[in-house]
Amino acid sequence: MRILLVHKNFPGQFRYLAPALTKAGHKVGVLTWENNKNPRSLPTAEYKYQPRKTKGLSGFYTDNVENGAAAAMRAWQLSKAGDAPDVVFGSINWGETLFLKEVWPSARLLGYAEFLYATEGRDTGFDPEFSRETPESKIRTIARTGHLVLAATRADALLSPTKWQASTFPDELQSKISVIHDGVDTDRIAPDPSAQYQVPGGPLLTAKDEVITFVNRNLEPYRGYHIFMRALPKLMAQRPNLRVVLVGGNGSGYGPTHASGKSWKDIFLEEVSDRVDHSRLHFTGRVLYSDLLNILRIGRAHLYLTYPFVLSWSMLEAMSLGCVVVGSATAPVQEVIQDRVNGHLVDFFDHEALADRLAEICANPDAQQGIRAQARQHIIDTYDLRRVCLPQLMDFVETAGA
Repeated sequence: MRILLVHKNFPGQFRYLAPALTKAGHKVGVLTWENNKNPRSLPTAEYKYQPRKTKGLSGFYTDNVENGAAAAMRAWQLSKAGDAPDVVFGSINWGETLFLKEVWPSARLLGYAEFLYATEGRDTGFDPEFSRETPESKIRTIARTGHLVLAATRADALLSPTKWQASTFPDELQSKISVIHDGVDTDRIAPDPSAQYQVPGGPLLTAKDEVITFVNRNLEPYRGYHIFMRALPKLMAQRPNLRVVLVGGNGSGYGPTHASGKSWKDIFLEEVSDRVDHSRLHFTGRVLYSDLLNILRIGRAHLYLTYPFVLSWSMLEAMSLGCVVVGSATAPVQEVIQDRVNGHLVDFFDHEALADRLAEICANPDAQQGIRAQARQHIIDTYDLRRVCLPQLMDFVETAGA
């Protein structure tokens, strides 16, 4: 088949699927934003669109509809050249698939439905420290759902990576949704007792050291960075040999920037600065993927906190590595982790209890061997790339919505 993958930041969720489709003999092409700097090896067409710098209350909806229009106009150019896909599979996050059914009405249109915002029960309003409910905030949230629902209704079939993320979409769309994760390469992402990591300008760390890891694309409240930082004074006092490795950038991430213009990293580091041992606190910034895996491998515990939002690949990858994951008792995490079975769950906001649980794990690492084994086995059984997810993903692309 001729398959067009559409994603503003390709490959994104198609990083494993795209090469698998090509290997299976399908002719695969890509439609993406011209500002996407990710490397690509497939035939690619780019569309041009510049988001507005200032947004009104409905700005998210307007931006994504116009982004979708730009993608459709580029698609029309492709159609005039005789390029007609049998299947179009795209993320609905940025409106790119909104109008593609008008360009190729006979193609099956598949949508990657990652998450639907709501004014309550999900990320919006979850953390009262940063979210105040106002008429304006409600309008902005609903405006962020407009293009997502429209794109979902236009699609012939939808895919969500987890059950909880699928459940965020309206009941009338549920019959369209298949729940299939992108997959975890458990063959590559596996434990290695010999792993080590050289902290830039710091010590060489191995699994013999007492290390806790924390990984986010950006160090931000959405992923509980502020809660972890507030747990550190008590935790570091209880564990005088503990080292903490934090991986992540300084951007605003999924939420807004701080009013001062400072990074969230600096805001919360300053808050606890006089109560932590900076010589045992290691901020790496963003790192190579191979380094990330080794950082996770050496940890006695890996912390993953999140609002009720999209589940990060990093948590599942940490479990595949046999990490002892301490996660927030929020819906996306609870779908995967059972407390004290294949990981640990803590109240998102209770930094005191978090410090105690991490100290308990560090004090008796041998007691966690069963949890490590259960964590990896759960990923192999449920999220393994080659044996579970890829076959389901291939079947979805080849048959869904027919």
